[in-house]
Amino acid sequence: MSKRASSKYKIDRRMGENIWGRPKSPVNRREYGPGQHGQRRKGKLSDFGVQLKAKQKLKGYYGDISEKQFRAIYDEAARRKGDTPENLIGLLESRLDAIVYRAKFVPTIFAARQFVNHGHVTVNGVRVNIGSYRCKAGDVIEVRERSKQLAIVLEAVSLAERDVPDYIEADHSKMKATFGRVPGLADVPYPVIMEPHLVIEFYSR
Repeated sequence: MSKRASSKYKIDRRMGENIWGRPKSPVNRREYGPGQHGQRRKGKLSDFGVQLKAKQKLKGYYGDISEKQFRAIYDEAARRKGDTPENLIGLLESRLDAIVYRAKFVPTIFAARQFVNHGHVTVNGVRVNIGSYRCKAGDVIEVRERSKQLAIVLEAVSLAERDVPDYIEADHSKMKATFGRVPGLADVPYPVIMEPHLVIEFYSR
């Protein structure tokens, strides 16, 4: 899948939540953290700890984006007019790998990044192989012709565990999706509660 594939579920267990809502998540069986000290009762988190966990959860959800990249996204969200938490979610959901995942062309966000990196996707007819590429409303994202019969694509389309959100118009017969609009927090179908306002508090300390 990607360089994080073998350990991606550690993110789930570290958070104690099934952040992608996948049936295979080990959190469904063990709600404590990984490692030999995972079952120890945890004390109450400080304000800093709560903010840090919210940041790690949101960062992990989008394929464990690097800290440098995530900080840059926050900085842009803060520079833009309007509500910074909403701006942050809008920027994250505008990433090409996030749209490929949301459109159900692949089963996981990690697979989405690798799928884009390997050149299987076009934006408005032009091949793009950068997962962090920012799409605009109206952009058409399509799986390249030679990639439409890949097992990973056929598996993802048939998954019943999640639906395509209403801000993306997906046509699975043509393996094409249109990014209708930049969503807000309430539009995004997160399986767990995300708290971008705590992420903003973390960075603006």
